[in-house]
Amino acid sequence: MKALYAGGWIVTCDDAGTEHPSGWLLVDDGVVATVGAGEEPEADTRVGLAGAVVTPGLVNTHHHLCQTLTRARAQQADLFTWLRELYPVWAGLDAEAEHAAARTGLAELALSGCTTVFDHHYVFPAGREGLIEAEAAAARELGVRIVAARGSMDLGESDGGLPPDDLVEELDAVLAETERLVSELHEPGPGARVQIAVAPCSPFSVTRKLMEESAALARRHGIPLHTHLAETVEENAYCMELYGCTPVEYLTDLGWLGGDVWCAHCVHLRPEDVADFGATGTGVAHCPTSNLRLGAGVAPVREMLDGDVRVGLGVDGSASNERSDLLFEVKQALLVARGRGGPAAMTAREALRLGTRGGAAVLGRDDIGSLEPGKCADFAVWRTDVLELGGAEDPVAGLVLSAPHRVDRLIVGGEDVVAGGELVRADEAEIARVHREQARRFAG
Repeated sequence: MKALYAGGWIVTCDDAGTEHPSGWLLVDDGVVATVGAGEEPEADTRVGLAGAVVTPGLVNTHHHLCQTLTRARAQQADLFTWLRELYPVWAGLDAEAEHAAARTGLAELALSGCTTVFDHHYVFPAGREGLIEAEAAAARELGVRIVAARGSMDLGESDGGLPPDDLVEELDAVLAETERLVSELHEPGPGARVQIAVAPCSPFSVTRKLMEESAALARRHGIPLHTHLAETVEENAYCMELYGCTPVEYLTDLGWLGGDVWCAHCVHLRPEDVADFGATGTGVAHCPTSNLRLGAGVAPVREMLDGDVRVGLGVDGSASNERSDLLFEVKQALLVARGRGGPAAMTAREALRLGTRGGAAVLGRDDIGSLEPGKCADFAVWRTDVLELGGAEDPVAGLVLSAPHRVDRLIVGGEDVVAGGELVRADEAEIARVHREQARRFAG
């Protein structure tokens, strides 16, 4: 079945930055067949775009879906204080709560134009099973792609770590559970809907042994590695005290830097750290709103891009952002880059690329992130006849600069996920109702 989407401003995010101000997109069996302008190809169905802007589906490279249950807590805290307040609350998580939280976060992301979501889940209370499965089920229900991390913590307070002892796990149990999830859930190859990543939480919550064993497991299966890194000055000081080196030096010593690794935040990188990331192919999930919310600072993204570092965007958890809106994160990345480096530090299209092609590169996915023949038909359709785009001569820049917006239509693998600004496969009001019921369990 061939479907033609025609009469819109097509932003391909290909290497040449090709755009078709009055173009079309031909989808065949869930894959982009051709993109162009002028004479339209034959198709079984034709969808008129009415001048809308069409972008690749946005790609989220860092999130904690469970945190939709605990928004607006620790409102004026730094990272470590915030974590100490919230760890005991998250100890109440179970599969039912995780499913409700994941549906809410994934629905928010889909309505903001996001088609692929990476979630970093690392809180596994003793005796609670099925948390990652709950996330995968929610993603399948809504129709978005998910890369679900089997995170971990094994360095508790009594051993000098940050998390409480009752939330850390034994190393062997972590590895065995990760192996099980890879064998049962991970889909290899192009077009995968559910994938698994290996993601020890952070240098201040994971032992050296678990970091090393996690890397070995991931590389044995050919799946990616992820962790938090260099988010705050306190983390840098912690690493110097515990390991006698900076966070990046610690990862280097562990053999973690490489093209199969990306790190969240990376706010406090030295020029030599940026150079090491670029030389090794190590990626970064830039989470500007969360970093501002926690007062962590602003990551040197312009320097990273100039240093050939793979950079994507992440909304981060909804307890340190409060919104799962990736288009807003595109705008926020633009603003913080300019706040740090001046008005020429980043263009609107560079910011959009971070949220699309950049995110795909960070996740190691060459089947998404741009609208090119052979890639998955994952794309977002943004109306231009809305109030906030009135007078925008350049609708692409207008879209970014006036964000956030609710996407009009979202297509994943050629299938509708959002149509007319509403979820197609789930009821938004029902998701919100169930989520409110679960969130009451975590009220203080």
